[in-house]
Amino acid sequence: MRIGLIGAGRIGTFHAATLDRHRDVGSLIVTDVDRIRAHELADRLGATAAPGVNEVFTWGVDAVVITAATAAHAELIGRAARSGLPVFCEKPISVDLPGTLAALAEVEAAGTVLQMGFQRRFDAGYTTAREAVRSGRLGRLHTVRATTADQAPPPAAYLPVSGGIYRDCLVHDFDVLRWVTGREVVDVYAAGSDAGGAMFREADDVDTAAVVLTLDDGTLATATATRTNGAGYDVRMELAGELDTIAVGLDDRTPITSTERAGPPPAVKPWTGFLERFAHAYEAEIAAFVEVVRGERANPCDGREALKALRIAEACERSRRERRPVRLSEIVGARD
Repeated sequence: MRIGLIGAGRIGTFHAATLDRHRDVGSLIVTDVDRIRAHELADRLGATAAPGVNEVFTWGVDAVVITAATAAHAELIGRAARSGLPVFCEKPISVDLPGTLAALAEVEAAGTVLQMGFQRRFDAGYTTAREAVRSGRLGRLHTVRATTADQAPPPAAYLPVSGGIYRDCLVHDFDVLRWVTGREVVDVYAAGSDAGGAMFREADDVDTAAVVLTLDDGTLATATATRTNGAGYDVRMELAGELDTIAVGLDDRTPITSTERAGPPPAVKPWTGFLERFAHAYEAEIAAFVEVVRGERANPCDGREALKALRIAEACERSRRERRPVRLSEIVGARD
């Protein structure tokens, strides 16, 4: 199998290495807007560096992996669809609904495959939590608490093009909340704080956010996020039911310290970032994509799943700005 990878940044480099190790991937073509970076990555892996995107689509690849800048995702997805190629794309499709819907329309018109990169669906902890909920082990689920905390904020230049904390960061929590519970969000109430660095205010964004979400069966969920958590990278989910309570992401590397005398000791080596915390999940989602391309399994996370998570993020942004609860039915394209 011959795969083209567009984008040789941090996540692109990780995916390229995973593809290079895969027994069913015979060759890899890499390109990036920074040609030097693409050549350096290709040289390390023994892959082929392409001068640009055009060559990726004309050199006879069997599938495309998109890890380019967010602003390029929708156009590249459309081009892959028009070329009849299955595509894996890191989230998001686009930072807005019109761009997302347009790209999805191209995929559906072409009848091609689009798998989205929501890696938490491949994490062992979240998978176990999903099984516990679906099996009835927890009884009636009444409360879900999710959190994502980055150890350090992204570069200031990234914030204005990120889509904001709900679309860029919490969208992972929104996706996995739907996936684990099997329920849909009906309304949200969101708040945010820009009390951190000035770069967040300059980007019209917030550095800390909190959301209360109501699911369609009455389950209540909270989701919080912050860009600055000095203790380490912290991603967790707690699910409480009438029979039991479970936690995802609670281990000896969770960056949290108990104040209880008999509590667990603080982590000796706390998680520092998403690539470290979710390395196995990232590898698994790419392995799944190869299986999808080979026709060996169904698409585990298609573009419509990304659209649903984005709608929740859009509702949160509106709620924060307007300081009111927002129903998902208010969001444009909610019935598409």
